[in-house]
Amino acid sequence: MQETPVIIIGAGTSGIATAACLTKQSIPFKMFERENCFASLWQKYTYDRVHLHLRKQVCELPHFPFPSSYPHYVPKKQFIEYLDNYIKHFNITPLYNRAVELAEYNDDDEKCRVKVENKSSGDVEEYSGRFLIVASGETAEPFVPQVVGLESFKGKVIHSTRYKNGKEFHDEHVLVVGSGNSGMEIALDLANFAAKPSIIVRSPVHVLSRDMMYYAGVLLKYLSLNNVEKLVVIVSRIVYGDLRKYGIPLPSEGPFTMKIKYGKFPIIDLGTVKKIKSGEIQVLPAEIESIRGNEVLFRDGKSYSFDSIIFCTGFKRSTQKWLKFILNREVIVF
Repeated sequence: MQETPVIIIGAGTSGIATAACLTKQSIPFKMFERENCFASLWQKYTYDRVHLHLRKQVCELPHFPFPSSYPHYVPKKQFIEYLDNYIKHFNITPLYNRAVELAEYNDDDEKCRVKVENKSSGDVEEYSGRFLIVASGETAEPFVPQVVGLESFKGKVIHSTRYKNGKEFHDEHVLVVGSGNSGMEIALDLANFAAKPSIIVRSPVHVLSRDMMYYAGVLLKYLSLNNVEKLVVIVSRIVYGDLRKYGIPLPSEGPFTMKIKYGKFPIIDLGTVKKIKSGEIQVLPAEIESIRGNEVLFRDGKSYSFDSIIFCTGFKRSTQKWLKFILNREVIVF
């Protein structure tokens, strides 16, 4: 059993930011990451065109600003470069290829005990610490819903984490399942590569631009959340028009209220709406009933044929598999 004051699980952005703050205070820690690199979501599981949706000043990590030469909305390559410089600057050395098998609280010595498998050697390692910081995030396990007949589909079926760009989907009919920011941007990318994307939009969503998000943040310093939301919704309606006639329903609650209450982000439009209005992206409002070969049957009775399906259906946490005690003040979860 190896002892350390603090144990951090996960070397994503939250994990390394925490590690930097501990380093600034000269507090020792051990950090475990199941992948073979830091920020694996950014390095291995994001599409090529992805950028930060918020301006860099909002997204920089503690004690280390973005270079002034970086654009307002930092692209994937530069963000990974920034994170690489971050861990080097603070001398953060995660233990990679460590899959957590168990994390529990021991009442006898009032410490957290963590058991990890070293995937490189196959050995099981055990650690003990006064504090446990769970920074494995909300994006640990890609989620694909069960669909009747999915196994009969003859084309490519992938989760958004495996999508890089639309080059291989040229001239294909592609169904994008999920209308969050990833789904909307992947549909846009597919259209830009001359694919024929369709996207399922079931739930009401707010559509905002980057500038709307930025100025909303500025206004929140002076106005109430309720008033800022009203202004943003009015501006969105002026800019985008009534999107309901294109199959995109409008929520009854404001975009920031929905984020606070349900964790549902507004859609940051980068050109998808224009493609929807032009017909280059088709919006399908119904749920999938079943799949038979390449035919996808929807619950409104309509069916369409597709060459590929991309599930932009989010993630599940992994903590329920190994976090075996009630959260208390010794545990911090990001």
